[in-house]
Amino acid sequence: MGLRLRPWGVPAFLPRELPASTIDGDHMAHRNTPASIGHRALLRGLVGIALGAIVTAAAVVPGHGATLPPGTQFTPLTAAVLTKPAPVEATDGKVHLSYELLTTSSLPSSSRVRLDRVDVRDAKTHRVIGSLSGKALGAAANPVGDPLPGADGYTPPPPPPTPTVIQGSQQWIIWIDLALDHGQRVPEVLEHHLVGAIVNASGASPFEETVQSTPTARTAPLDLHPPVLPGSWYASEACCGNTHHRRGFAPINGRFYVPQRFAIDWYRVGGKGQTWEGDPTQLAGYLSYRRPVVASARGRVVEVQDGIPDNRPPVSPPVPPIADTVGNHITLEIAPGRYLLYGHLAPGSLKVREGDCVEPGQTLGLIGNSGNSTTPHLHFQVMTTAEFFPTDSPPFTFREFRVAGHVAPRLWDDNLGLQPTGVLPIQPSPHDGVHRSTYPLDREVIVF
Repeated sequence: MGLRLRPWGVPAFLPRELPASTIDGDHMAHRNTPASIGHRALLRGLVGIALGAIVTAAAVVPGHGATLPPGTQFTPLTAAVLTKPAPVEATDGKVHLSYELLTTSSLPSSSRVRLDRVDVRDAKTHRVIGSLSGKALGAAANPVGDPLPGADGYTPPPPPPTPTVIQGSQQWIIWIDLALDHGQRVPEVLEHHLVGAIVNASGASPFEETVQSTPTARTAPLDLHPPVLPGSWYASEACCGNTHHRRGFAPINGRFYVPQRFAIDWYRVGGKGQTWEGDPTQLAGYLSYRRPVVASARGRVVEVQDGIPDNRPPVSPPVPPIADTVGNHITLEIAPGRYLLYGHLAPGSLKVREGDCVEPGQTLGLIGNSGNSTTPHLHFQVMTTAEFFPTDSPPFTFREFRVAGHVAPRLWDDNLGLQPTGVLPIQPSPHDGVHRSTYPLDREVIVF
């Protein structure tokens, strides 16, 4: 038989198991035990509100009492991940795990959850492999639907709020970017331990909860040939910082996606570090314009879109229809469930058709400025579907390249034509040198 629920959704047995003084916050001899803290913290937020809790008959076996697993409790936050975290070695010598934790408050709007710390742990050993707190947590969390700070690309984001406070009934996204030491074992399953307090008119009640165990990907990332011809190229908007690719959160067909998590925008760089010369309003002044893009692996062409005109730089283009977001583009299928996207190509320059088979290094088309693009560049990424929306964005590596410097954090590079000059302020990088089977990090200058 099922458990009888009170009208507000709290199981009828709770008041009988916990004295009323626990619910109303009176002092009790055992009030500071971990169990009582957990009960008080949650019950203050639960009693008298509609949780809509679903309690199944399997929770109680008639005649034998409760059979709930140890540690079962109501929790103020729920969580879900949007992808299977996939490790990839990057040019900093670290193994990166970049993914998202979607958290939802189960409390009423009159209550708040102060989130003090998020620990990512090995689910088998419970060893912490990464942690966010204070300003770092504030910079890595934002409410779903709120514009990302600095999202216009030209306004530096304000300092993040500290502490991180989640309003009741709100949903937040926590952007997790772990960097593990080379050789450090990547856990087969991750779990997330949340520490904070429920804050309402009666005060703050601490809580701890472990949420969302998720397996990590065990397959190595695709190891690719370059998508462009030899030379110096600027890897812009790459993982794993505050870029519009990494934090491009999109609701598509009723689900949330981060469809460009590991995408890179490639800009050709000249011998003086310039990306454009002369008049930045002229397409021909950009060194990337009409440069060839090439197949990074053997594959089959599964999608071709052409006929979209190039935008005149550097004014931001009108937001195109969703089908034209990446402009003229080519999609290659190179393995089951793995596709390469080449976006923003010049109209009339595409040299392949659907069904064609291509080899590494084969020319596919020329770089343009079509779709949602402000200055000429190649948008390149790996996808899990033949369509760029909706899709997931797993990591990838390049077989060999050299890091020749990097650009220090500054305004986003989405519109290079608005920079004072076309010359990038390239600085020496601690990761300069030859790299093999690694992923280029954001703002690095790469020589293929």
